[in-house]
Amino acid sequence: MRVAAIDIGSYSVRLTIAEIEEGKIEIVLEKGRITSLGSGVKEERRLREDRIEETLKVLEEYREDIDRLGVDKVLAVATEAIRKASNSEEFLRLVKERTGIEVRVITPSEEGELAFLGASYALRPKGEVLVVDQGGGSTEFIFGKDYQVKDLTSLPLGIVNLTESFLRHDPPQEDEIKALMDFLDEHIRPLKRHVDEIIGLGGTITTVAALEYGIYPYDPKKVQGKVVSLEALSEWFDKLSAIPSKERSKLYRQIEDRRAEVILAGIGMFVKILEIFEKDYLRVSDWGVKQGLIVRELLRIIDTKR
Repeated sequence: MRVAAIDIGSYSVRLTIAEIEEGKIEIVLEKGRITSLGSGVKEERRLREDRIEETLKVLEEYREDIDRLGVDKVLAVATEAIRKASNSEEFLRLVKERTGIEVRVITPSEEGELAFLGASYALRPKGEVLVVDQGGGSTEFIFGKDYQVKDLTSLPLGIVNLTESFLRHDPPQEDEIKALMDFLDEHIRPLKRHVDEIIGLGGTITTVAALEYGIYPYDPKKVQGKVVSLEALSEWFDKLSAIPSKERSKLYRQIEDRRAEVILAGIGMFVKILEIFEKDYLRVSDWGVKQGLIVRELLRIIDTKR
């Protein structure tokens, strides 16, 4: 059975096509495009027309891939930006009209469960685990063990809204960085508890892994499971905060132009998480929500055959 999973996030739109056969998942195609769908939603409570149109064009491209590769089932979900926008129904209607894809808006709880499922299947962590799924409009903190979620907290803190709220100069000023880190500390510290391992998800941490290990062009298989230390995160944070966003993508080819604008807030959050949870490093998962959809489909198939 060939399955396509699409994750329409506040910052990027991602596609995975996989073959499910004999209880295993084999990835056929991976794609991801930054469309910044959630830009401005915090202030305007609406999806901007230009962001809608760009996202629709990406989804039309994905539809072509789905048809070309003979997909049997399409699973498409949308997250924080769509949950908050007043014109989300209009967007979902346009997606259906132009691509034939039915998109389901999922809750923060389901988003976290899918992220945990995808990361756990990919990395098989041991003991008590914290999976941090960082997005453009929110970040999910999922605590669990052995594929089972024990606790989940979704904070409305994403790389887009944090950047818009705190880092108003480019490069940011020292007082802006301090305000950001103090804010993150205030909101993340109440979540502190014992965990054996932290796994990071999202475009920021996979980009940092690519930077740290010199991976270019981006290769999910090379990034998967990479260890990124607190020291490395702090060094990249200091290095990138000292230069304008346009220079970041020029100096470091692993950083996409649009991601260069928001990556600092994302790195800052991971620095603060490791400090608060008193860990020296985290592991990086390229698998998240969309792969979680495929893992859940695999488990459903296995269950029906029992």
